[in-house]
Amino acid sequence: MDTIFISELKVKTKLGLPAWERMIAQTVILDIEIGYDLAKACKSDAIVDTIDYGAVVARIHDTLKEHSFQLVEALAEHVCQLILKEFGAVSVKIKVAKPAILPGLKALGVVIQRTLD
Repeated sequence: MDTIFISELKVKTKLGLPAWERMIAQTVILDIEIGYDLAKACKSDAIVDTIDYGAVVARIHDTLKEHSFQLVEALAEHVCQLILKEFGAVSVKIKVAKPAILPGLKALGVVIQRTLD
């Protein structure tokens, strides 16, 4: 399987367990690996034969503006399912990091991987 990757995508969203934390959008950082058969695109050199990663990035920005999450796990699942269902990916691996959320900590978060059912 081939992989399209999106590295260190910074997105604003409302995220956090206490309600006060979700009142103001905060930055999360996403690293995404999208599994897709790129053989046809390699030969055709045509965007229709691949996943338009610009469209993926725009859609992630839009959906994370619209939604609020208590847990990074739920945010990660939401983005994985969006990419699988809307863009026809075979698999998605995503790392969601909340930077500098606790003193002395660079970031915390989750990594999940999902495949097309």
